Amino acid sequence: MSDSVLDKIMEHAEEIRELGPVNESLGRLDDKAAKVLRDSGVMRMLQPKIHGGLEVHPREFAETVMGIASLDGSTGWVAGIVGLHPWEMAFADPKVQEEIWGENQDTWIASPYAPLGVARPVDGGYVFNGRWQFSSGTDHCDWIFLGGMLGDSEGKVAQPPTALHVILPRSDYEIVEDSWNVVGLEGTGSKDIIVKDAFIPEYRVLKYTEVIDGTAVRRAGLTNPLYHVPYTSIFPLGISSAVIGIAEGALAAHLAYQRGRVQITGTKIKDDPYVLYAISEAAEEIKASRVMLLDYISRMYDKAAAGKEITFADRAAARRTQVRSTWRAVHAMTEIVVRSGGNGLRKDNPIQRFWRDAHMGLAHAIHVPGAVYHVSALTQMDIEPPQGPLRSMI
Repeated sequence: MSDSVLDKIMEHAEEIRELGPVNESLGRLDDKAAKVLRDSGVMRMLQPKIHGGLEVHPREFAETVMGIASLDGSTGWVAGIVGLHPWEMAFADPKVQEEIWGENQDTWIASPYAPLGVARPVDGGYVFNGRWQFSSGTDHCDWIFLGGMLGDSEGKVAQPPTALHVILPRSDYEIVEDSWNVVGLEGTGSKDIIVKDAFIPEYRVLKYTEVIDGTAVRRAGLTNPLYHVPYTSIFPLGISSAVIGIAEGALAAHLAYQRGRVQITGTKIKDDPYVLYAISEAAEEIKASRVMLLDYISRMYDKAAAGKEITFADRAAARRTQVRSTWRAVHAMTEIVVRSGGNGLRKDNPIQRFWRDAHMGLAHAIHVPGAVYHVSALTQMDIEPPQGPLRSMI
């Protein structure tokens, strides 16, 4: 039996841990960390087999991201986000797939998907302009997905609004250096992107609604259930998996630190029942968060495999589970971090980096609970949610 991607990653576990502070100081993944990810095949886990991909069960992808993030948050975060993009590229036009993977099946694709650009229609395609934040791992990517809106002849957003996913090569966009100055996940290098008057051929554009409702994947004729899991279940998966993996890493670092620690009162941690209680409770909460996340993605996959309809209510419930699992893990992690004492938060202690990284990851837009919980509750009561922002990313 061949080694899994996670097995290959764990062969370099100590190297990934040691590169954590290096990534942070660079403000991006060190080339060595990127090479470990590239060599492991993690970015090809959701990539179509026709282009050298592995087409694994999304649960396996999530477990792999968790494992990486438990070693270093930034490395896990980049694996989780960049590793998702081949999933959508699988049902893009075959011509752009060949452009990206024809010569190098390990080519990485960045994002973000926020619809901050405007695509003005011209003969054969569009002229695209915009600026985006938060392009994780972008220094190591040669192509990018960018969110945009269909424009009119004057370059203004056309009405009614039509959201697009636009695919560009590295030559068509600018990475803004020194645009990622944050308190956590510093090593992800999630920098700003600028596009100025780039021509985008028609075949490099997908309509967001067709990605969401499954039209794009059906048109592509893909049969693997992996590609029939909804976008709004797959896209958050890598991000939330990274956050839960970071919480697991914080727990492991906390246990290693507390093992021989003596408090300023002279009490050994092993003799402090209150700290021991907190450790056990946190361990179970973080484990439960992992189980919740893996269960929801497995259920969505099973429905897709059975050819059953995945309803809007199903998607809302899945998003509720995904959001709650991350908040639960980060809350549990905080309970043990605050029991690590002042020395646990020194900069040479990995606990503090996991703590900062987890809270930074929780701040991602997909983890904001308000609209997700609102819509999920309405669908539970068989009340149709209103059109508009409440339905965003559901």
